[in-house]
Amino acid sequence: MSRTSSFALVVLLAALGPGMTYFVQLGSAPRIAAEQHLIDSRHLLDLIAPDSYDNQPLEHPIKIEAAALTNSTLLGGYLATRGDQPVAVLLRSQTLGYAGAIELLIAVDANGRLLGVKTLKQSETPGLGARIADWPNAWLQVFSGKSRTEPGDSGWALKKDQGQFDQIAGATITSRAVINAVHDALRYFDEHRQHLLGIPAHG
Repeated sequence: MSRTSSFALVVLLAALGPGMTYFVQLGSAPRIAAEQHLIDSRHLLDLIAPDSYDNQPLEHPIKIEAAALTNSTLLGGYLATRGDQPVAVLLRSQTLGYAGAIELLIAVDANGRLLGVKTLKQSETPGLGARIADWPNAWLQVFSGKSRTEPGDSGWALKKDQGQFDQIAGATITSRAVINAVHDALRYFDEHRQHLLGIPAHG
């Protein structure tokens, strides 16, 4: 093989290398995206029992204009159904903690009872308020089974504020913010139940 031919072959291989890499990446992109979607789904849906719904809740977003509530803002939601009947609503809520925004996922069943709360994003103090991001989370599990009226409005507060809930040790502001955001979400669910559950309003 002549020197010219060898050089041409090297140039060709150098050109083909990145091209082949590109096409391999292009071909695997949908698979990677699907795997990431599955991970996201599990991350978001572990507040509701897998056998309680048969749809893909993340593919059924609920149209919620960013709603500024008393102590938080609702960013959106998803509807879980079984046999086309509403089972649960997942609400994304944002509130202000000690060090910045806290984003929560709040699951409410069709009767307005809290299924669970999970922290999606936070920037609280490590070892203190940041413990709300731990999963599973014993402090957040205390809210499961509660509703807008159980406890009543005054009960939705820290014990030091004459309410019913303990705080995360050393994280009063974080704890107060989460309690208020959860209460906000339950109030919103109660007031917009038909819309959130996709139940047509009767004329």
